[in-house]
Amino acid sequence: MPAYDAFLLVSFGGPEGPDEVMPFLENVTRGRNIPPERLASVAEHYYAFGGVSPINQQCRDLLAAVRADFSASGLSLPVYWGNRNWTPYLTDTVRAMADDGVRRAVAFVTSAYSSYSSCRQYLDDIERARAAAGPDAPRIDKIGRFYDHPGFIEPFAASTRTALAALPADLRDGAHLVFTAHSIPVAMAEASGPGGGNRYVAELTEAARLITERVAGEGHPWTLAYQSRSGPPSQPWLEPDVCDHLEDLAKAGTKAVVVIPVGFVSDHMEVRHDLDVEAARSADSLGLAFARAATPGTHPRFAAMITELVTERLAGPEGTGPDCPADCCRYARPAREREQPAGREWQQPGASPA
Repeated sequence: MPAYDAFLLVSFGGPEGPDEVMPFLENVTRGRNIPPERLASVAEHYYAFGGVSPINQQCRDLLAAVRADFSASGLSLPVYWGNRNWTPYLTDTVRAMADDGVRRAVAFVTSAYSSYSSCRQYLDDIERARAAAGPDAPRIDKIGRFYDHPGFIEPFAASTRTALAALPADLRDGAHLVFTAHSIPVAMAEASGPGGGNRYVAELTEAARLITERVAGEGHPWTLAYQSRSGPPSQPWLEPDVCDHLEDLAKAGTKAVVVIPVGFVSDHMEVRHDLDVEAARSADSLGLAFARAATPGTHPRFAAMITELVTERLAGPEGTGPDCPADCCRYARPAREREQPAGREWQQPGASPA
């Protein structure tokens, strides 16, 4: 008997119209006492794109790619999708799975790394959804980190080469590769990984190294920077900020940059606004030639990676449990952090990212 009888995609969710923006942001920040004017300021980023976050459509597209790859690989599993913060809500999806008779599902979360927000929080979301679904809820095992899987690295390497080719020819060879990921509190980063091992930064660094290694032996210099910080100035978050880092590079004589959103799975709002608008504007003001590499999204190699990870789980022994151990990425938010808005789309991450 196969170990699993369903596949579940879990993501962050996002609004799909102007009327959904504020309710969505209220979901994301519930319990944090965020002033309405602060939410309204964040909402403007969404309104600039018609009030539509791309993340839900990207999840639909990824599901279509996964279904096709499952079929081509002879893998027959029903496919479900649930979000943390917007429709389709994870709780509703797990109820539907229970109604359909699903007993044990394997879950893929649109975040490749270890941290509370990109790993542990999704584990907690899954358990809450199961509790809400009642005694017939299926067991759901989350596939673990995939930051160093070739199916994640290779699409980034390909899109980085494409971005380099978009730069002026005379600046291409000396371009600096700037990898970006969502900034998180330093304390959260230190608690990331099984038992707390500062895995978030280590995994991002390794992914950046692997991508650079595949891009070329041209020896492009590279650095890791952070984006989308949302905490108070008094609280230490991971640095440098990408726009500050671009300024430092320009002062040091860099003429061209390729920004690679290695912390994200898809081109959602934090990529399209924070990089394509804010970072691009900063680069222009500094006289830096700028190109941005695409995220894996629905790249065939990325979809194939998901099939590979699911197939590995199906081939495991009957007792195979979740890839994330019980103590993975545990973090208690301090009171001052709970009073600040969360990032817009952790992937999701992641977020695809989603």
